[in-house]
Amino acid sequence: MTDRRLAGPVRIVGTGLLGTSIALALRARGVDVSLADVSPSSLALAIDYGAGRAAADGDNPELVVVCVPPDVTARIVAHELEAFPNALVTDVASVKVEPLRELIALGADVSRYIGSHPMAGRERSGAISARADLFNGRPWVIAGHDAISYGRAAAVEQLALDLGALPIEMTAEDHDRNVALVSHAPQVISSLLAARLTDATDAATALAGQGLRDTTRIASSDPELWVQILRANAPAIRDILHAYRDDLDRAIATLDAPDATGSRRALAELIGAGNVGVARIPGKHGQAKHFSRIVVLVDDKPGELARLLTEIGELGINMEDLRLEHSPGAQIGLAEISVLPAAESRLVSELEQRGWKISEALA
Repeated sequence: MTDRRLAGPVRIVGTGLLGTSIALALRARGVDVSLADVSPSSLALAIDYGAGRAAADGDNPELVVVCVPPDVTARIVAHELEAFPNALVTDVASVKVEPLRELIALGADVSRYIGSHPMAGRERSGAISARADLFNGRPWVIAGHDAISYGRAAAVEQLALDLGALPIEMTAEDHDRNVALVSHAPQVISSLLAARLTDATDAATALAGQGLRDTTRIASSDPELWVQILRANAPAIRDILHAYRDDLDRAIATLDAPDATGSRRALAELIGAGNVGVARIPGKHGQAKHFSRIVVLVDDKPGELARLLTEIGELGINMEDLRLEHSPGAQIGLAEISVLPAAESRLVSELEQRGWKISEALA
Protein backbone atom coordinates (compact mmCIF):
# COMPACT_ATOMS: atom_id res chain seq x y z
CA MET A 1 0.00 0.00 0.00
CA THR A 2 1.45 3.38 -1.01
CA ASP A 3 -1.41 5.81 -0.33
CA ARG A 4 0.26 7.69 2.48
CA ARG A 5 0.86 11.25 3.62
CA LEU A 6 4.02 10.58 5.62
CA ALA A 7 7.03 9.94 3.40
CA GLY A 8 9.43 8.76 6.09
CA PRO A 9 11.81 7.39 7.12
CA VAL A 10 10.36 6.95 10.62
CA ARG A 11 12.28 5.81 13.68
CA ILE A 12 10.38 4.01 16.46
CA VAL A 13 11.98 3.90 19.89
CA GLY A 14 10.35 1.23 22.02
CA THR A 15 8.89 -1.94 20.53
CA GLY A 16 6.04 -2.64 22.90
CA LEU A 17 2.36 -2.70 21.96
CA LEU A 18 2.07 0.88 20.69
CA GLY A 19 5.49 1.15 19.08
CA THR A 20 5.17 -2.13 17.20
CA SER A 21 1.56 -1.39 16.18
CA ILE A 22 2.61 2.00 14.75
CA ALA A 23 5.51 0.35 12.95
CA LEU A 24 3.34 -2.41 11.48
CA ALA A 25 0.82 0.13 10.18
CA LEU A 26 3.56 2.25 8.60
CA ARG A 27 5.26 -0.76 7.00
CA ALA A 28 1.91 -1.75 5.49
CA ARG A 29 1.97 1.64 3.76
CA GLY A 30 5.48 1.21 2.45
CA VAL A 31 7.23 3.53 4.91
CA ASP A 32 10.85 2.78 5.83
CA VAL A 33 10.75 2.08 9.58
CA SER A 34 13.78 1.65 11.81
CA LEU A 35 13.37 0.20 15.29
CA ALA A 36 15.30 0.70 18.52
CA ASP A 37 14.81 -0.80 21.97
CA VAL A 38 16.98 -1.29 25.04
CA SER A 39 15.78 -4.91 25.09
CA PRO A 40 17.43 -6.96 22.29
CA SER A 41 14.77 -9.67 22.59
CA SER A 42 11.88 -7.19 22.29
CA LEU A 43 13.57 -5.61 19.28
CA ALA A 44 14.17 -8.98 17.61
CA LEU A 45 10.55 -10.01 18.17
CA ALA A 46 9.19 -6.82 16.59
CA ILE A 47 11.49 -7.30 13.59
CA ASP A 48 10.36 -10.93 13.25
CA TYR A 49 6.76 -9.68 13.16
CA GLY A 50 7.65 -7.47 10.19
CA ALA A 51 7.50 -4.15 12.02
CA GLY A 52 10.67 -2.79 10.47
CA ARG A 53 14.45 -3.09 10.49
CA ALA A 54 16.98 -2.54 13.21
CA ALA A 55 18.21 1.05 13.48
CA ALA A 56 21.58 1.63 11.86
CA ASP A 57 24.30 4.27 11.81
CA GLY A 58 23.53 6.85 9.16
CA ASP A 59 19.74 6.75 9.60
CA ASN A 60 18.20 10.17 9.00
CA PRO A 61 14.53 9.92 10.04
CA GLU A 62 11.91 12.50 9.20
CA LEU A 63 10.00 11.59 12.34
CA VAL A 64 10.98 9.88 15.60
CA VAL A 65 8.22 8.30 17.67
CA VAL A 66 9.18 7.56 21.27
CA CYS A 67 7.09 4.74 22.75
CA VAL A 68 8.58 4.14 26.19
CA PRO A 69 7.19 4.23 29.75
CA PRO A 70 6.27 7.68 31.10
CA ASP A 71 9.06 7.82 33.66
CA VAL A 72 11.76 7.76 30.99
CA THR A 73 9.90 9.52 28.16
CA ALA A 74 11.50 12.96 28.59
CA ARG A 75 15.02 11.55 28.85
CA ILE A 76 14.63 9.44 25.70
CA VAL A 77 12.99 12.31 23.77
CA ALA A 78 15.88 14.61 24.74
CA HIS A 79 18.37 12.02 23.50
CA GLU A 80 16.53 11.62 20.19
CA LEU A 81 16.34 15.40 19.65
CA GLU A 82 20.10 15.61 20.08
CA ALA A 83 20.90 12.54 17.99
CA PHE A 84 18.70 13.53 15.03
CA PRO A 85 18.83 17.32 14.60
CA ASN A 86 16.73 17.25 11.41
CA ALA A 87 13.87 15.16 12.83
CA LEU A 88 10.59 16.03 14.47
CA VAL A 89 10.23 14.00 17.68
CA THR A 90 6.96 12.96 19.29
CA ASP A 91 6.04 10.56 22.07
CA VAL A 92 2.91 8.54 22.78
CA ALA A 93 2.95 8.63 26.59
CA SER A 94 -0.43 8.90 28.25
CA VAL A 95 0.56 12.07 30.13
CA LYS A 96 1.72 15.21 28.36
CA VAL A 97 2.42 17.96 30.91
CA GLU A 98 5.27 16.27 32.76
CA PRO A 99 7.38 15.25 29.71
CA LEU A 100 7.17 18.78 28.25
CA ARG A 101 8.07 20.33 31.61
CA GLU A 102 11.05 17.97 32.02
CA LEU A 103 12.30 18.63 28.47
CA ILE A 104 12.27 22.37 29.05
CA ALA A 105 14.17 21.85 32.32
CA LEU A 106 16.74 19.73 30.46
CA GLY A 107 17.25 22.51 27.89
CA ALA A 108 16.10 20.32 25.01
CA ASP A 109 15.17 21.82 21.63
CA VAL A 110 11.41 21.67 22.06
CA SER A 111 10.92 23.55 18.79
CA ARG A 112 11.19 20.07 17.22
CA TYR A 113 9.16 18.24 19.84
CA ILE A 114 5.41 17.81 20.14
CA GLY A 115 3.72 15.36 22.44
CA SER A 116 0.94 13.13 21.18
CA HIS A 117 -1.25 10.35 22.54
CA PRO A 118 -3.22 7.77 20.55
CA MET A 119 -6.27 6.79 22.61
CA ALA A 120 -5.88 3.13 21.80
CA GLY A 121 -4.52 0.09 23.52
CA ARG A 122 -5.15 -3.43 24.74
CA GLU A 123 -5.02 -5.18 28.08
CA ARG A 124 -2.10 -7.26 26.79
CA SER A 125 1.25 -5.63 26.15
CA GLY A 126 4.33 -6.29 24.04
CA ALA A 127 5.03 -6.75 20.35
CA ILE A 128 3.19 -10.06 20.38
CA SER A 129 -0.08 -8.17 20.94
CA ALA A 130 0.57 -5.47 18.31
CA ARG A 131 -1.93 -4.84 15.50
CA ALA A 132 -1.62 -2.65 12.43
CA ASP A 133 -5.29 -1.64 12.76
CA LEU A 134 -5.06 -0.69 16.44
CA PHE A 135 -5.61 3.02 15.74
CA ASN A 136 -8.44 2.82 13.21
CA GLY A 137 -11.11 5.35 14.13
CA ARG A 138 -9.45 6.17 17.45
CA PRO A 139 -8.69 9.74 18.66
CA TRP A 140 -5.03 10.77 18.49
CA VAL A 141 -4.31 13.82 20.63
CA ILE A 142 -1.65 16.26 19.42
CA ALA A 143 -0.57 18.50 22.28
CA GLY A 144 0.86 21.67 20.79
CA HIS A 145 2.84 24.27 22.72
CA ASP A 146 4.15 27.78 22.13
CA ALA A 147 7.64 26.71 21.02
CA ILE A 148 6.54 24.76 17.93
CA SER A 149 4.64 25.86 14.83
CA TYR A 150 1.73 24.03 13.24
CA GLY A 151 3.73 23.53 10.07
CA ARG A 152 6.68 22.02 11.91
CA ALA A 153 4.39 19.56 13.68
CA ALA A 154 2.53 18.47 10.54
CA ALA A 155 4.28 15.09 10.39
CA VAL A 156 2.51 13.93 13.55
CA GLU A 157 -0.89 14.76 12.08
CA GLN A 158 0.13 12.93 8.91
CA LEU A 159 1.16 9.93 11.01
CA ALA A 160 -2.20 9.83 12.77
CA LEU A 161 -4.14 10.13 9.53
CA ASP A 162 -2.05 7.44 7.80
CA LEU A 163 -2.80 5.08 10.68
CA GLY A 164 -6.55 5.70 10.39
CA ALA A 165 -6.76 7.75 13.59
CA LEU A 166 -8.62 11.01 14.21
CA PRO A 167 -6.20 13.86 15.09
CA ILE A 168 -7.42 16.12 17.90
CA GLU A 169 -5.53 19.23 18.97
CA MET A 170 -5.48 20.28 22.62
CA THR A 171 -3.02 21.67 25.10
CA ALA A 172 -0.98 19.36 27.32
CA GLU A 173 -2.91 20.63 30.34
CA ASP A 174 -6.30 19.97 28.75
CA HIS A 175 -5.14 16.53 27.65
CA ASP A 176 -4.10 15.48 31.13
CA ARG A 177 -7.36 16.75 32.68
CA ASN A 178 -9.42 14.99 30.03
CA VAL A 179 -7.66 11.63 30.21
CA ALA A 180 -7.89 11.74 33.99
CA LEU A 181 -11.68 11.75 33.57
CA VAL A 182 -12.09 9.23 30.75
CA SER A 183 -9.13 6.90 31.28
CA HIS A 184 -7.03 7.28 34.42
CA ALA A 185 -9.76 7.54 37.07
CA PRO A 186 -11.79 4.73 35.41
CA GLN A 187 -8.70 2.53 35.70
CA VAL A 188 -8.60 3.16 39.46
CA ILE A 189 -12.35 2.50 39.81
CA SER A 190 -12.16 -0.68 37.73
CA SER A 191 -9.23 -1.95 39.79
CA LEU A 192 -11.12 -1.23 43.03
CA LEU A 193 -14.17 -3.09 41.75
CA ALA A 194 -12.08 -6.11 40.78
CA ALA A 195 -10.16 -6.05 44.05
CA ARG A 196 -13.46 -6.61 45.91
CA LEU A 197 -13.56 -10.05 44.23
CA THR A 198 -10.28 -11.21 45.77
CA ASP A 199 -11.96 -12.87 48.75
CA ALA A 200 -15.23 -13.67 47.02
CA THR A 201 -16.51 -17.23 47.17
CA ASP A 202 -16.64 -19.39 44.08
CA ALA A 203 -20.42 -19.37 44.42
CA ALA A 204 -20.41 -15.57 44.15
CA THR A 205 -18.08 -15.33 41.14
CA ALA A 206 -20.08 -18.05 39.37
CA LEU A 207 -22.95 -15.56 39.22
CA ALA A 208 -20.85 -12.96 37.38
CA GLY A 209 -22.39 -11.64 34.19
CA GLN A 210 -21.39 -9.32 31.40
CA GLY A 211 -21.95 -6.23 33.54
CA LEU A 212 -19.15 -7.21 35.90
CA ARG A 213 -16.92 -8.20 33.01
CA ASP A 214 -17.50 -4.83 31.36
CA THR A 215 -16.73 -2.80 34.46
CA THR A 216 -13.61 -4.78 35.40
CA ARG A 217 -12.14 -5.43 31.95
CA ILE A 218 -9.31 -2.92 32.31
CA ALA A 219 -8.47 -4.10 35.84
CA SER A 220 -6.06 -6.61 34.32
CA SER A 221 -3.76 -3.79 33.13
CA ASP A 222 -0.02 -3.67 33.86
CA PRO A 223 0.53 -2.39 37.44
CA GLU A 224 4.07 -1.13 36.80
CA LEU A 225 2.95 1.06 33.89
CA TRP A 226 -0.08 2.37 35.75
CA VAL A 227 1.94 3.35 38.80
CA GLN A 228 3.88 5.69 36.49
CA ILE A 229 0.75 7.07 34.81
CA LEU A 230 -1.11 7.68 38.06
CA ARG A 231 1.87 9.38 39.67
CA ALA A 232 2.46 11.64 36.67
CA ASN A 233 -1.17 12.77 36.51
CA ALA A 234 -1.95 12.57 40.22
CA PRO A 235 -3.49 16.06 40.77
CA ALA A 236 -6.11 15.71 38.02
CA ILE A 237 -6.97 12.13 39.01
CA ARG A 238 -7.19 13.07 42.68
CA ASP A 239 -9.75 15.80 41.95
CA ILE A 240 -11.99 13.36 40.10
CA LEU A 241 -11.69 10.69 42.80
CA HIS A 242 -12.67 13.28 45.42
CA ALA A 243 -15.85 13.91 43.40
CA TYR A 244 -16.47 10.15 43.19
CA ARG A 245 -16.05 9.93 46.96
CA ASP A 246 -18.65 12.67 47.48
CA ASP A 247 -21.06 10.81 45.19
CA LEU A 248 -20.44 7.54 47.05
CA ASP A 249 -20.99 9.22 50.40
CA ARG A 250 -24.38 10.48 49.20
CA ALA A 251 -25.29 7.03 47.87
CA ILE A 252 -24.26 5.36 51.13
CA ALA A 253 -26.27 7.86 53.19
CA THR A 254 -29.31 7.13 51.03
CA LEU A 255 -28.89 3.36 51.41
CA ASP A 256 -28.57 3.76 55.16
CA ALA A 257 -32.23 4.81 55.13
CA PRO A 258 -33.69 3.42 51.89
CA ASP A 259 -37.29 3.94 53.01
CA ALA A 260 -36.85 7.53 54.14
CA THR A 261 -38.67 10.30 52.29
CA GLY A 262 -36.73 11.18 49.16
CA SER A 263 -34.52 8.08 49.17
CA ARG A 264 -36.18 6.44 46.21
CA ARG A 265 -35.93 9.66 44.25
CA ALA A 266 -32.24 10.00 45.14
CA LEU A 267 -31.51 6.46 43.95
CA ALA A 268 -33.46 7.00 40.74
CA GLU A 269 -31.56 10.22 40.08
CA LEU A 270 -28.25 8.42 40.66
CA ILE A 271 -29.06 5.78 38.04
CA GLY A 272 -30.59 8.41 35.74
CA ALA A 273 -27.45 10.52 35.89
CA GLY A 274 -25.55 7.47 34.70
CA ASN A 275 -27.93 7.15 31.75
CA VAL A 276 -27.20 10.75 30.80
CA GLY A 277 -23.45 10.22 31.09
CA VAL A 278 -23.45 7.07 28.99
CA ALA A 279 -25.33 8.92 26.27
CA ARG A 280 -22.42 11.35 26.04
CA ILE A 281 -19.96 8.62 25.01
CA PRO A 282 -19.42 8.68 21.23
CA GLY A 283 -20.38 5.55 19.37
CA LYS A 284 -18.82 3.91 16.36
CA HIS A 285 -16.49 6.22 14.42
CA GLY A 286 -17.07 8.91 17.01
CA GLN A 287 -20.74 9.26 16.15
CA ALA A 288 -23.16 10.09 18.95
CA LYS A 289 -25.70 7.50 17.81
CA HIS A 290 -27.69 5.17 20.00
CA PHE A 291 -28.07 1.60 18.83
CA SER A 292 -30.63 -1.08 19.43
CA ARG A 293 -29.31 -4.39 20.71
CA ILE A 294 -30.62 -7.90 20.30
CA VAL A 295 -29.30 -11.03 21.96
CA VAL A 296 -29.07 -14.15 19.79
CA LEU A 297 -28.60 -17.62 21.29
CA VAL A 298 -25.72 -19.35 19.51
CA ASP A 299 -24.94 -23.06 19.98
CA ASP A 300 -21.41 -23.55 21.29
CA LYS A 301 -20.08 -25.52 18.35
CA PRO A 302 -17.75 -24.72 15.42
CA GLY A 303 -19.11 -22.51 12.67
CA GLU A 304 -22.27 -21.27 14.39
CA LEU A 305 -21.08 -17.73 15.11
CA ALA A 306 -19.65 -17.44 11.60
CA ARG A 307 -23.02 -18.56 10.19
CA LEU A 308 -24.84 -15.90 12.22
CA LEU A 309 -22.55 -13.12 11.04
CA THR A 310 -22.76 -14.32 7.45
CA GLU A 311 -26.56 -14.32 7.52
CA ILE A 312 -26.67 -10.81 8.99
CA GLY A 313 -24.43 -9.72 6.12
CA GLU A 314 -26.70 -11.42 3.59
CA LEU A 315 -29.60 -9.41 4.97
CA GLY A 316 -27.72 -6.21 4.15
CA ILE A 317 -27.83 -5.02 7.78
CA ASN A 318 -24.76 -3.29 9.13
CA MET A 319 -23.68 -4.64 12.50
CA GLU A 320 -22.45 -1.71 14.59
CA ASP A 321 -21.01 -3.79 17.42
CA LEU A 322 -20.77 -7.37 18.66
CA ARG A 323 -20.28 -8.72 22.19
CA LEU A 324 -20.11 -12.36 23.22
CA GLU A 325 -20.98 -13.98 26.52
CA HIS A 326 -21.12 -17.63 27.46
CA SER A 327 -24.01 -18.92 29.50
CA PRO A 328 -22.56 -20.60 32.65
CA GLY A 329 -23.22 -24.33 32.72
CA ALA A 330 -24.81 -24.40 29.26
CA GLN A 331 -23.39 -25.22 25.84
CA ILE A 332 -24.63 -21.96 24.42
CA GLY A 333 -23.32 -18.48 23.78
CA LEU A 334 -25.09 -15.15 23.82
CA ALA A 335 -24.25 -12.85 20.91
CA GLU A 336 -25.31 -9.27 21.59
CA ILE A 337 -25.72 -7.53 18.23
CA SER A 338 -25.96 -3.74 18.00
CA VAL A 339 -27.71 -2.21 14.99
CA LEU A 340 -29.37 1.06 14.10
CA PRO A 341 -32.87 1.24 15.61
CA ALA A 342 -34.49 1.33 12.18
CA ALA A 343 -33.02 -2.10 11.39
CA GLU A 344 -33.93 -3.84 14.65
CA SER A 345 -37.41 -5.10 13.80
CA ARG A 346 -36.41 -6.53 10.41
CA LEU A 347 -33.30 -8.17 11.84
CA VAL A 348 -35.26 -9.88 14.61
CA SER A 349 -37.94 -11.06 12.16
CA GLU A 350 -35.47 -12.33 9.56
CA LEU A 351 -33.29 -14.15 12.09
CA GLU A 352 -36.29 -15.84 13.70
CA GLN A 353 -37.45 -17.00 10.26
CA ARG A 354 -34.01 -18.53 9.76
CA GLY A 355 -34.32 -20.48 12.99
CA TRP A 356 -32.31 -18.32 15.36
CA LYS A 357 -33.58 -17.86 18.91
CA ILE A 358 -33.71 -14.27 20.15
CA SER A 359 -33.23 -14.00 23.88
CA GLU A 360 -34.21 -10.38 24.32
CA ALA A 361 -34.36 -7.04 22.60
CA LEU A 362 -32.67 -4.11 24.30
CA ALA A 363 -33.45 -0.50 23.51
